[in-house]
Amino acid sequence: MNKAFFLDRDGTIIVDKHYLSNPNEVELLVGAAKAIRLMNEAGYKVIVVSNQSGVARGMFTMKDVDKVNQRLNQLLDMENAHIDAFYICPHHPDGIISPYNIQCKCRKPETYLFEKATKDYQIDLTVSAAIGDRKRDVEKLTKLGIENIGIIKAGTEIYGYDTYDSLLSSVSYTHLRAHETT
Repeated sequence: MNKAFFLDRDGTIIVDKHYLSNPNEVELLVGAAKAIRLMNEAGYKVIVVSNQSGVARGMFTMKDVDKVNQRLNQLLDMENAHIDAFYICPHHPDGIISPYNIQCKCRKPETYLFEKATKDYQIDLTVSAAIGDRKRDVEKLTKLGIENIGIIKAGTEIYGYDTYDSLLSSVSYTHLRAHETT
């Protein structure tokens, strides 16, 4: 079995530019590459689970999402880090592009994409962690057995969740130390 860090993309790893479609605009958040490198070095699978409703809204295509994700991994590669997999939900019920304009079971806070990644990568959720920048990124994950859950919200506490000012602080101070022996 593998252990994993499940990460949101926008606002957690990269600057949230609201409906990012241009790979040239991908900008890593301070410390994100180092955090992911630490995850990689500690033997974690790094899996991004991201809502990308801009596809359903007609703002960009899945090819654009793939190009942004490729650029993200290129930037991480320059820092000796990498993301193992991207799981994307392109749906939104208010969308205008078929077949993406639906209510689905993969849009966070639903857990379908986490469950799929867990099966695909044989993840042991009891030694895994999840980090996002919004409550919806992580709020239903305890029912799957993920106990190490954090939210990046500088200066804001969210009841029931560990909050951090960056991905690096969440990794450095809690999650990797909690599982150094696993």
